[in-house]
Amino acid sequence: MEEVEKAIKRAILRKLVRHRMWMHKHTSIHNLHKGLPDHLRSKKEVKKVIEELLKKGFLLSKPTSYGLEVSLNIGKKKEIEDFIGNENYN
Repeated sequence: MEEVEKAIKRAILRKLVRHRMWMHKHTSIHNLHKGLPDHLRSKKEVKKVIEELLKKGFLLSKPTSYGLEVSLNIGKKKEIEDFIGNENYN
């Protein structure tokens, strides 16, 4: 179970870094599960991982009238890059 959650976290963070979703650029929380491989798409696990990322401060939330938006926390950039693997994301 632990490895699955780690894989989901890594996939979500990679996606957001790749799309440069830092601070004021955000996306709907409902878009985070899109693009995950089928074996990682369990709604319960994805929801748990997203809540954990918000709690750890990796993701910042922005409530809007049409739903919750999220972005990456620039203050945790080093930790995020270390977690997903030191790939070059400029």
